[in-house]
Amino acid sequence: MELRVLQYFLAIAREQSIVRAAESLHLSQPTLSTQIKNMEEELGKQLLIRGTKGSRKITLTEEGMILRKRAEEILELVKKTENEVTLSNQIIMGDIYIGTGETDAVRILAKAATSLQNTCPGIHYHISSGNSTFVMERLDKGLLDFGIVFGTVDLTKYNALKIPAKDVWGVLMRKDSPLAEKETIAPEDLWDKPLIVSQQENKGGTLTQWLKRQESDLNIVATYNLIFNASLLVDEGLGYAIGFDKIINTTGNSNLCFRPLKPGLEDEMSIIWKKYQIFSKPAEKFITVLQEHLNAR
Repeated sequence: MELRVLQYFLAIAREQSIVRAAESLHLSQPTLSTQIKNMEEELGKQLLIRGTKGSRKITLTEEGMILRKRAEEILELVKKTENEVTLSNQIIMGDIYIGTGETDAVRILAKAATSLQNTCPGIHYHISSGNSTFVMERLDKGLLDFGIVFGTVDLTKYNALKIPAKDVWGVLMRKDSPLAEKETIAPEDLWDKPLIVSQQENKGGTLTQWLKRQESDLNIVATYNLIFNASLLVDEGLGYAIGFDKIINTTGNSNLCFRPLKPGLEDEMSIIWKKYQIFSKPAEKFITVLQEHLNAR
């Protein structure tokens, strides 16, 4: 399977039309159709469902949707590799890819990046947000250089630097909520409340243990991946969101407030990368400067 043909396939998936895809690729329609047909024969699977005469819209089969996801990852990795190789013998410039959950600890990365700006202005940073599973999956596929994760790190797979900061768990709520009168929130305060929890914690984790209740015994009205979206649900009165402090602004005219949990619940953080990873020059420079910043704290 050639990279060129993967690009053709993605163009069809994007345009949902062989005609429009051919135009965007500056190919003839028969040439493009032949290339995709040959790929289907090579894989032994139908990838596209061609529209009827009344509708020329192209849709993907289940196998086509799988290939689309993998093709995007493959081409992204190829681009990343080409950039690293092309710039390997030149001045330090290029791209650094970092995955992280929503945490105020990103400021530590920002400080390291800022200190590099004067000497290495050609370094560019790409931040992807997601939970620990998302971060580690992309690390394992080589799509990220570094990731920030919470809790214990598998040191057989990753190198890790402890971040000297902890994220504090608490409850995001409206200022006119009954619980807003409290300075801290205890487990029993939440047992009968409509809760909005992270998708990762909804599957069982530290928070579930702290609440001293099974998921089925709680009133979980919604789950979130990004707490900004959860904050909008809270603002509209749907429920109480459990998450980390310092991510949503609760000062000034905000309708929201944050109350920490009691007993307190904190998560340690680490920045990780794959063991035996060969860094690009920008990534190598960045981790060196980050280590210096952490050692100076």
